[in-house]
Amino acid sequence: MSVKVKTSGKVFMIVIVLAGIFAAKVWWWDKRPQEAKQSHEIGRVSLPDAPEASLAGQAVMLPLPSPKESVNGGTKIVWKIMAWNSQFPLMYANGGARTTQGSLLDKSKLQVEISRQDDCFKSLADVVKFAQDYKNNPSTPGVFASFMGDGMPAFFASLSKELEPLGPEYQPIAFYAMGKSYGEDQLMGPADWKKNPSSALGKTVACVLRDGDMNILLKWAGDNNLRVNPDETTYDNEAINLIAANDFLDAGNKYIAGYKEKRKIVKNGQKLSEEITVGVDAVATWTPCDVNIAQQKGGLVTIANTKQYASQMPNITITIKKFAYDHRTDMENLIMALSQAGDQVRSFNEAKAFAAKVSAQVYNEQSADYWLKYYNGVTEKDMQGINVTLGGSMAFNLQDAANMFGLGKDGIDRYKIVYTTFGDILSKMYPEYMATYPQYSQVIDKSFLMSVIANHSELMEGKALQVSYSNEITSEVSSKSYQIQFETGSAVIKPESYKLLDEILQSSVVAEGLKVGVYGHTDNVGGMESNQKLSEDRANSVKSYLLSKGLAAARIESKGFGSTKPAADNATAAGRAKNRRVQIALGE
Repeated sequence: MSVKVKTSGKVFMIVIVLAGIFAAKVWWWDKRPQEAKQSHEIGRVSLPDAPEASLAGQAVMLPLPSPKESVNGGTKIVWKIMAWNSQFPLMYANGGARTTQGSLLDKSKLQVEISRQDDCFKSLADVVKFAQDYKNNPSTPGVFASFMGDGMPAFFASLSKELEPLGPEYQPIAFYAMGKSYGEDQLMGPADWKKNPSSALGKTVACVLRDGDMNILLKWAGDNNLRVNPDETTYDNEAINLIAANDFLDAGNKYIAGYKEKRKIVKNGQKLSEEITVGVDAVATWTPCDVNIAQQKGGLVTIANTKQYASQMPNITITIKKFAYDHRTDMENLIMALSQAGDQVRSFNEAKAFAAKVSAQVYNEQSADYWLKYYNGVTEKDMQGINVTLGGSMAFNLQDAANMFGLGKDGIDRYKIVYTTFGDILSKMYPEYMATYPQYSQVIDKSFLMSVIANHSELMEGKALQVSYSNEITSEVSSKSYQIQFETGSAVIKPESYKLLDEILQSSVVAEGLKVGVYGHTDNVGGMESNQKLSEDRANSVKSYLLSKGLAAARIESKGFGSTKPAADNATAAGRAKNRRVQIALGE
């Protein structure tokens, strides 16, 4: 006989059964060993975490390379570099001192050995030997070398002469810039030099002669209308004097050790028999020398650096034209890898830290934390309790490299201006060493970079480095008067002044990290209101010229001061002529 269960009883039994099933699931089924689903690597997706990030939105960090050395059978290259943080893209792209598995250069079928060489002239000798060997044996591994961009005219002058007997195919070419100094290369001097640049006259600066860091001194001195004595064996009280260093570390060591030497005194262009003992008052150098100075002696501050002169010192890589043209696909793949590496280093702290780790391995000095810290740049107190800025470099993406070589939207060939500016300065100062230097078009080969830009637009999506300029200059790094000629009583610039305006443009492009102040002044002839308006109009005319050449409007401030700030006595014709001027200030 069947027994019917009431509805309420059915509900009760269902609840009991479900409760039992749930308990069994929680206490047995969920705790039993299970076969896991297959894992899938989807890559890390996150917003860029560095303020200078070039990748935007949901950017993907690439997997970091393996530490295991690659043997991909690809083209072999030995790359000579100085200890310089601007090479972070190369460190990341290679994965180690030798190309490692999974690195960007491994994927490009390149096998690169990175070798530290702080002596630029030894690197040049290595390039010469490579050219000779390559001409005899095309299977010879390639040799690349990276240098400070503003020092290249002198290097190319020497290298081109050495390679001339091999023929035009074996001349050196520069083909890419992977990064730049962004503060670490600097002129360090007494604090009063910042307040009053003319107080540097009669003082000394230790540096490697005819080298990139010396050029920071030359740029700063020129912008402040100060003379530099090119003879490191004499002393001129009316100029800044140079003390020769063997390398960038030696420059700082001379200051730290209290180095002194005797010099013949120069007066009115004549060398006297009288001698004077001089020490080291200032240093032009880069990291880690700036850190050594701060930590071991102190007393020097940044007078000018490459964060201010932001286009002055790109990291320029060279090789031999014949090798580059024989390996065009390799060269383009290399540029692609370095530009991707720049995006990664700029956008992800993990990638940047990895590049620092490889740097410590390649340089065989300090730790990864050290190189990372001074890649970023810091402000620290030195041994004397003075706040000093130390370090600072920046990796390039493809957009940055394009901008450096005049292939960007504004069309300004920044490196051409840097190259010719410092080539002209050095050939004028040292005609006995460098009477001439190769023309820019002879040694800069943009064809590889142009091909990558044309065929890989996706690599141009990275955001280029940008400078945020203040509304007005509150702290001047330099100031110089120019006697620009205008039509009488008007703001129309006479054609003969275009050369001066181009000098102002070139100085401004090199100092891309600084705002440009254009200040008009008049003599006291005429009424106050008319002089004020004329000075404003003339300053605006100079501003318009600079804008027409590609400078950004945010970089330039123009003001007129009429006759209120005379530089000379208005009582004389000569004084009035000096007062009719345009003042160019570079500042922050």
